Amino acid sequence: MANNYGPAFSIRLGIKQALVVSSWEVAKECFTTNDKIFSTRPKSLALKLMAYDHAVLGFAPYGPYWRDLRKLAMIELLSSHRLEILKHVWDSEVNFFMKEVYEEWVGKGSRKPVLVEMKEKFEDLVMKIMLRIVNRNYRYVGNSRSSKEELRRFQKALGDLTHLMGLLLISDAIPFLGWFDVLNGYRSKMKRSAREVDDVLGSWVEEHRQKRVAGSIDEGEQDFIDVLISAMEESQLSHGHDTDTVIKATCLSMILGGNDLTELLGVGDLLTLEQPSRIKKAQDELDIRGQEPPSG
Repeated sequence: MANNYGPAFSIRLGIKQALVVSSWEVAKECFTTNDKIFSTRPKSLALKLMAYDHAVLGFAPYGPYWRDLRKLAMIELLSSHRLEILKHVWDSEVNFFMKEVYEEWVGKGSRKPVLVEMKEKFEDLVMKIMLRIVNRNYRYVGNSRSSKEELRRFQKALGDLTHLMGLLLISDAIPFLGWFDVLNGYRSKMKRSAREVDDVLGSWVEEHRQKRVAGSIDEGEQDFIDVLISAMEESQLSHGHDTDTVIKATCLSMILGGNDLTELLGVGDLLTLEQPSRIKKAQDELDIRGQEPPSG
């Protein structure tokens, strides 16, 4: 179609028009020169039901709400200062990760090579780090079955959420045929998945509010939920949304973003294993770091 119609042409998806871009020059015009025009995602049933009606940062329309929350996330969660404060979270989870892999190897007795599902390990590692950064009260207790089941349930709920968000529903293209989405069960699945995630996030926010009322929060131990609650009390960041909805939506955005990182880690792990020289370099670096005295 690009050969016939050129590097940019439009097609109709139901009642909506879509622009198809097939060259880097036009893509640059869209996403660099005119990025504000193209920055808002189309509205969809999935984002309405599972992204708090487009309140999640990654799916919110471009405007004051998106800009204010993005600025808050960059300063209070993704800045160098915040990462330094939260360094102990990364260190403790990585140490536990290495210890767990080591114990699997030792547990075999013969100390022969052990098959390890690294994708699952990375998923658990990144998820636990993100959960502790967002919610300091989250605790993954050792290797117990209940802790693993709790983590797996939340990971499955997030996985279902991500999968359903990626579907192209009939109602998104032809709204008056939305009853098809009811018949095939997509609407009920979306509501159920959204409810599971919202129950967890809602309990976190309520727990933080109760501790704030009781005055049992140390200034130096504030997590991202504490920062969001304080920001909502001090300024008008909600822009018409319910305060708790904004807090839960922003936490979900951070967790989903961190969860996507596992795919990159898996690819990086595979590429490293294919190059023995890089493995040797990584081992040498770990040996050097292991000999360094602990800081502080």
